[in-house]
Amino acid sequence: MDHQPPEIMLQFCKAMADESRLKIISLLSTAERSVQELASMLNLKEPTVSHHLAVLKQLGLVKLRADGNFHRYRLNEEMLRQLSRTVFSRDNIARLAVSAEAGGSEQKVLDNFIDGERLLEIPVSRKKRLVILKWLAEFFEPGISYTEARLNAILKLHHRDCATLRREMVGYGMLTRDKGIYRRSPASEWRVGGK
Repeated sequence: MDHQPPEIMLQFCKAMADESRLKIISLLSTAERSVQELASMLNLKEPTVSHHLAVLKQLGLVKLRADGNFHRYRLNEEMLRQLSRTVFSRDNIARLAVSAEAGGSEQKVLDNFIDGERLLEIPVSRKKRLVILKWLAEFFEPGISYTEARLNAILKLHHRDCATLRREMVGYGMLTRDKGIYRRSPASEWRVGGK
């Protein structure tokens, strides 16, 4: 997969938004099939089935094998696992959630300051730092209590300066602290206009 996860996710969702392609994926999950077999089973014309298979093949979701004069298609289960691990990981969904709320400017900040799951540096600009803090907040479940040690361990997965990140998140109201226990606040309670 040579595209960025959000782009792959978009392509995947577009491909799966078609009922015929969903049925093809379902049929290929049980057995290898030719274009002719799929066309007969789905009551579609062969060129239509070939078009759908080309879309799925472009995403790597199906593989083809020559079998005499026929091509036989099968589901690429490894690609499905890879999509599940990379594209639909919690980290990428959190990144998409932040970018969907904010649009292109926040996505640009995320692209500039984050490499995979690692924060390259804490932005100096308050506006850019807020984008990063929103992204980090997505790694904490609402309604769950975190000890300071557990909170620090999660933050350290993303950047070594967990104390600064923790302090900033509390300052913006993203996290509440009571007797050493932290909880993620609802986004409606965040003080994103300043501390």
